[in-house]
Amino acid sequence: MKENKLAFIDIETTGLDQEKHEIIQLGCILVDQKWSEDGRPEFKVLEEFELKIKPERIGLADKVALKINGYNEADWANAFGLSDVMRIFSEKTEDAIMVAHNVAFDFCFLAKAFSTTGVTNKMHYHKLDTISIAFAKLHLKESVDRFSLQFLCDYFGIENKRAHTALADCQATFELYKKLMSL
Repeated sequence: MKENKLAFIDIETTGLDQEKHEIIQLGCILVDQKWSEDGRPEFKVLEEFELKIKPERIGLADKVALKINGYNEADWANAFGLSDVMRIFSEKTEDAIMVAHNVAFDFCFLAKAFSTTGVTNKMHYHKLDTISIAFAKLHLKESVDRFSLQFLCDYFGIENKRAHTALADCQATFELYKKLMSL
């Protein structure tokens, strides 16, 4: 696992149910990880990308979800189809370890998208969740009573001006991961 690239991933969706709702934005930061002699991680960003996906079932969307992630039809006019996005994503993340804040949520939607499109998921089978890492490292601190991305960003002084956009949340998750790995 120490040799694999890391893929910091975030998605924005039309709701919380992967059977009914769909991914409308996918962000990813690919990172090379090296380990120094003293066991400290060193990270090098290889690539960042964000892709908008044209929804196929916008009528089923949760209006609150659309408001939170800023969806509007005009901004998605030139969005990609899901199959194209999943092919691009699969190629770029080959053998990378997925890292996300609440990895189960993001992976459920990605697994559904891979299944729906028939595109092969080429990521490494291991996944890292920054919520779990944060809990393991911070659960004894009385000042830490929540583990949302926003709370942890505030706790560590990480700025996320465009929260609930895929790439901005990837960047915040990457910064959070670096902070957690240095504890």
